[in-house]
Amino acid sequence: MAWRLAVLRPLRIWWVALGLLLGLWWSSQTWTYGGGFSPQRQARRRRRLARWLAQQFLSLGSAFIKLGQLLSARPDVLPAELVEELARLQDQVPAFGFDVVQGLLEQELGDRCAEIIDLEPTPLGSASLAQVHRASLRSGRQVVLKVQRPGLEHLFRSDLEVLQQLAALVQRHPRWGVGRDWVGIAQECRRVLLRELDFRLEAEHAARFRQQFLDDPGIRIPGVIWELSARRVLCLDYLPGIKITDRQALIEAGIDPAAVAEKGAASYLQQLVRFGFFHADPHPGNLAVASDGGLIYYDFGMMGQLSTALRSRLGRMVVAAAARDASGLVEELQAAGVIAKGIDPGPVRRLVRVMLKEALTPPFSANVLDKLSGDLYDLVYGQPFRLPPELIFVMRALSTFEGVGRSLDPGFSLVAIARPYLLPLMTSSGSGANDLLNELSRQAAEVGSRALGIPKRLDESLARIEQGDLQVQVRAGETDRLLRRMAMSQQSLGQSVLLGALAIAAALLAGGSRPALVAIPLVAGLPVGWAWLKLQTRLKRDGRLDVISRAPEAPKV
Repeated sequence: MAWRLAVLRPLRIWWVALGLLLGLWWSSQTWTYGGGFSPQRQARRRRRLARWLAQQFLSLGSAFIKLGQLLSARPDVLPAELVEELARLQDQVPAFGFDVVQGLLEQELGDRCAEIIDLEPTPLGSASLAQVHRASLRSGRQVVLKVQRPGLEHLFRSDLEVLQQLAALVQRHPRWGVGRDWVGIAQECRRVLLRELDFRLEAEHAARFRQQFLDDPGIRIPGVIWELSARRVLCLDYLPGIKITDRQALIEAGIDPAAVAEKGAASYLQQLVRFGFFHADPHPGNLAVASDGGLIYYDFGMMGQLSTALRSRLGRMVVAAAARDASGLVEELQAAGVIAKGIDPGPVRRLVRVMLKEALTPPFSANVLDKLSGDLYDLVYGQPFRLPPELIFVMRALSTFEGVGRSLDPGFSLVAIARPYLLPLMTSSGSGANDLLNELSRQAAEVGSRALGIPKRLDESLARIEQGDLQVQVRAGETDRLLRRMAMSQQSLGQSVLLGALAIAAALLAGGSRPALVAIPLVAGLPVGWAWLKLQTRLKRDGRLDVISRAPEAPKV
């Protein structure tokens, strides 16, 4: 068993990584599509690759199931098709033996195990990291015990070591390593996954999350029994409920599904705007509804946190979005490091303008977050963008919850519900509308001071023109890109003609008296063919940018 872990498992991980890289490269080559390339055919091929990757992650076990869930929040790393498939990874795995559970409880809790009675042998659920058993305490308190699978830490560390080596290799690649910090991503995954193995941290998360909603009777978070929790055991109150996506069961219990959806949306917006500490994985398995309609949250291993600085930056982004100021929003995104400063902002600004119009113009689309997430994935993967992990988790969590809301109420719209909760974010500090008015006053004063300085600047510029000291720089990004595209097209045409000539020469030599000479044009055609393929890839990449560039500009008033 040990030699398999040390030799065969690393080899299999490398094989999966090689298959993924080869599949991504193959799907990006236009010449590999027999009936002609199209974005739809490429998406279908990538979806097949995504299903294969998800299956491989499932077979590799706990570490890779969690890794897939983390990568599903990184659209800047993988194409949208892979991100969507990994987001659906379910970590339901067979349960381990009850004798192992009892042994681990005794090892972690010692004499405190005597407090636990009526421990049920059949688990309520079994996942990649742990399984959950219901029990009673001597005090009569009903609890659940989350018990970690044995041997996980050693397995995680060995798998993550292989991933570190793989990331370092990909980082050195002249094309794949450009613009992406693979080593940093691997280190972040290692940090997050190893922290999730310590159930004491999850206990702290659960307690903090519960504290946020103590005054809200409609939100239920199980309490932590600290004396029966340890590194590999977590003891929580037993809070049974109806699965949140079981609409029929909710109706039969006399609960309005639309009210549940609205309550959940309100609680989520509170987490983001008021507290800055939020549940990062609100899939249906982690949400339930109590008999009186209260919303129950489970599983606090994956939580997100928004820093004060980021929340302040988000406030300015919301102000720009509310004013439909695409230019201002792009500037804020660049200031936050989301958009690289060296790129042409024109195409990005046009796409942002389209997104703002679709998201903020009534009637609100029921699946607007899904649409925006898709646009965001395409934009991030195709351009040198850098999304902070906090924002990616926010987008994924909101998109996941909107899917839950639509399963309860087909007319559910998170954007429409969000309006009352955006004012505190718009004021940057949440202290009221005065901050917003002060900000508007500051901007008005800034515009006024700039306007007063215009005559003086015009006079100085005219004087410099008269003296011959004024230099004018013209930057025409669209023209430069068009000229570059024309040059590459001419180069491609020349290479195509040369390849055709070599093919004709090979055909003539093959039919001549010395057919062995056919090797000469074939060998000569190899570097030309390779250069032609690389040029087609560059033309395709520029074509994607042109699609965004052709989006219509809104008229300026």
